[in-house]
Amino acid sequence: MTTSRIAAGSGSWVQWNPASIGTDVPAADSIDLVLELFEDPAVRVLDTANNYGFGASEERIGMAIREHGGVPDDFVIQTKADRDMVSGDFSGARLRLSLDESRSRLGLDRLPVVYLHDPENISWEQAFAVDGPVAALVAARDTGVIGTLGVAGGPSALMRRYLDTGHFEALITHNRYTIVDRSAEGLIDHAHAHGIHVTNASPYGGGFLTAWPPPTERYAYGPAAPSAYRTAEEAAALCRVADVPLIAAALAFSTQDPRIDRTIIGMRTVDDLRATRELLAAPIDDVLLQALRRLDPDPRGWQDPPEN
Repeated sequence: MTTSRIAAGSGSWVQWNPASIGTDVPAADSIDLVLELFEDPAVRVLDTANNYGFGASEERIGMAIREHGGVPDDFVIQTKADRDMVSGDFSGARLRLSLDESRSRLGLDRLPVVYLHDPENISWEQAFAVDGPVAALVAARDTGVIGTLGVAGGPSALMRRYLDTGHFEALITHNRYTIVDRSAEGLIDHAHAHGIHVTNASPYGGGFLTAWPPPTERYAYGPAAPSAYRTAEEAAALCRVADVPLIAAALAFSTQDPRIDRTIIGMRTVDDLRATRELLAAPIDDVLLQALRRLDPDPRGWQDPPEN
């Protein structure tokens, strides 16, 4: 296991319903996980966002940081700057407030890595207004409030357009580069070729690729396409022959891709971290990975289907 390939994702700690924040995973379990992550040589990045759990994710990480006496020198907490989830405000003023909220919750004066989060929820003109969200984040980087500035979102063509502005040094794409969905293939190629740090999130497609038959009928945020089932079944057959769990192959599909610098794995408890360690240690040869990469999923079922 290498230190550069895995990041723990905190988005699954709490439910999105504000009435149930904190009831999904007890705060003590989240804090225990962060404390164990701080000591784990294989995972040196923890990914969160201002809007995860309407702030509860960052608050719990902040509690763990205080209990530990600070963030270890070689460990990175990365977060995302968010619009107001109630009003939809995505202005520069809102992004500055998002950074202030994150710094307060985490107890950090400087945020080492910040991503503009889900800019598909705003028009291009609004994003690049004189006092818009991009200008606010660039100014925050220039003044040292944040370190690395990245963009994290969905549609691959839009993410590439953001990268091509030259403002962003890092990318997070999610659910779009897995065994059954190759929407982000070109985006990853483009980012890697231009020296942009690439993070691939959700290599299991929201749980769809953790077992066969799949434990859920959903892929990412909606019903899985028939083509996803067909490709997953083909992948599962290859994995059975190789005596490799589908979930381990789905993880290696991302972590062993040389274009991908880091893969985000959602973790809720210490048990999830231990299970991830076991998956990373599973022996997976290149023959299986190449066979999985040669599968030909129907792009009409991808998150970003081809334009007609």
